[in-house]
Amino acid sequence: MLLELTKSVQSGIRQERQYEIISNHLANADTTGFKGDILTFDQMMDAHLNVDLTQGDIKSTGNALDLALTDKGFFKIQTPQGIRYTRNGNFMLNAAGNLVTQTGDTVLGDGGPINIDGTDVTIHENGDIAVDGEVAGNLDIVFFNDPTLLEKDANANFTYSGGEAGEIPPINLSVKQGSLENPNVQTVKEMTKMIESHRTYETLQKLMHTFDEIDSKSINDVGRAV
Repeated sequence: MLLELTKSVQSGIRQERQYEIISNHLANADTTGFKGDILTFDQMMDAHLNVDLTQGDIKSTGNALDLALTDKGFFKIQTPQGIRYTRNGNFMLNAAGNLVTQTGDTVLGDGGPINIDGTDVTIHENGDIAVDGEVAGNLDIVFFNDPTLLEKDANANFTYSGGEAGEIPPINLSVKQGSLENPNVQTVKEMTKMIESHRTYETLQKLMHTFDEIDSKSINDVGRAV
């Protein structure tokens, strides 16, 4: 019975962790470029969390500064905390005319910040930027030698623990101007998973309560027998 109780406790812990992940998915169901998580457990029951890099659906916005990546790759940005990587291409211009994220972080090009001084902005699939017909730079878009070293940060950004030396050019770089990438989680699917997880957790709680009652009864019976 002890083994069964241990298994129930371990299963309950897994369900709690899964429930937290599902809740985070639902909270970011409208976050541009958001990537879901995949939870796995090894034979020692240690949890391992990996980022699901599956492509999200692309939606057209018509905004010239909205950019979506239709293959593997990340926009490289400069934040106060250091270099970060993002799939959220909902960009704008700051007061200095530099391309930035909605939170004001600088979008990096191959030569540093990207300054746009003009009105007609064309961003090609290879990341080249033209303003009023003149070359204005090239987006710094990267992928990684080991994507498992990506870790989530704030604002749908990522850090890469392998360092900048682990950056590589995307194999099939494709930038789509006037579009954004939807999160790769689906609300209906996540709600269904949440209900299933909650029901499973309730069942495990009842099972553990039953084991506890049996244990208490056994102790009391032994006490009376003595």
